[in-house]
Amino acid sequence: MNKFKLILGIIRAPFLLLAPVCVAVGVGTAYWQKNPLNWWDIVLVLIGAVSAHISVNTFNEYFDFKSGLDTRTQRTPFSGGSGTLPAHPELERIAFLIAWATFAITGTIGIYFVYLYGWQLLPVGILGLLLLVTYTTRWAYHPLSCLVAPGLGFGVLMVMGTHFALTGSYSWTAFIASLVPTFLVSNLLLLNQFPDVEADQSIGRKHFPITIGRKASSTLYGSFLLLSYLSIILGVLLNLLPALSLIALLTAIIAWRAYQGARKNAENIPALIPSMGMNVVLNLSTPALLALALLIS
Repeated sequence: MNKFKLILGIIRAPFLLLAPVCVAVGVGTAYWQKNPLNWWDIVLVLIGAVSAHISVNTFNEYFDFKSGLDTRTQRTPFSGGSGTLPAHPELERIAFLIAWATFAITGTIGIYFVYLYGWQLLPVGILGLLLLVTYTTRWAYHPLSCLVAPGLGFGVLMVMGTHFALTGSYSWTAFIASLVPTFLVSNLLLLNQFPDVEADQSIGRKHFPITIGRKASSTLYGSFLLLSYLSIILGVLLNLLPALSLIALLTAIIAWRAYQGARKNAENIPALIPSMGMNVVLNLSTPALLALALLIS
């Protein structure tokens, strides 16, 4: 039982709700566009998405432990890793195996849908798999790629990949809907990097809180929040999303408070933690409301 709890730490189990929420957006776009849905396919997509999330989390835990970053990080409830491997280094091999096993599960499910619907899913699938294994070791060392990669993985790739796996085609509706988690998830990682500036810099990472500073990065954070809501409004105006999608704008109240907190407390990490918590709420509630609107419209 104790080892099981430690494994839950390695895979960062409390944060795994994000993948189902993003999948729900893709299911919603497929349903709203009146495509017949197969429940077995939805379950497979969900397993693949959660496996992908476990894989990237575990690779991150493993590589941060191997690089020594875990011993330098200022850990918060929302950033800095779980701390499981530094406390239990004997689990290093298990973490490595979990990362690759869940990678293989995601890849196998992807191959099934390629077989079912065609090669057009391959670009999304291959890029997604590359992100899983290279984000920590490659993408995190360049500011722009470090910013874009998380949102790309959970937004454009996961939502559009879900839509394609359920329908056999892509659509502009799926793309505009995918922009909501794209901007929000990139923001999730952006704000979570604020406490890690000194530690990340010590091993050569370069993200925006390092290169332009926390204060300027809080403005970037606010811009991405705005873009996520503008994506919904644009989708409705272009008739790509149902008017009911505007209910997702209700979370803008939380977004404003999170942004104000980030601006005010950019250099005060303990005081920033409530904004980091609100950021998590935004990432779960906004796509969930969008998915709900798509499913009931």
